[in-house]
Amino acid sequence: MCKVSLVNKKNVVAHIPGIGHNLRKHSEVLIGGVGCKDLPGINYTCVRGVYDFSGVLNKLHRRSIYGVKLPDNLKKKLRRKFRQI
Repeated sequence: MCKVSLVNKKNVVAHIPGIGHNLRKHSEVLIGGVGCKDLPGINYTCVRGVYDFSGVLNKLHRRSIYGVKLPDNLKKKLRRKFRQI
């Protein structure tokens, strides 16, 4: 959990998803309006991979939630017919 100061001068408490984070004091964070089910009273979640909040390292399952790009070795190869020259 972290305390976030919004642009409209309100202070809210937000949930930090995933394992580990790189947030420090005065970091910029994008928050979403969905809280965490098992944390009552927390109505916001920080969005990973945006602004100063990096994605989770070595994440392969459910990557889009945690702001991680697909590794090059797992990308599908295009068939010869559809390759751009």
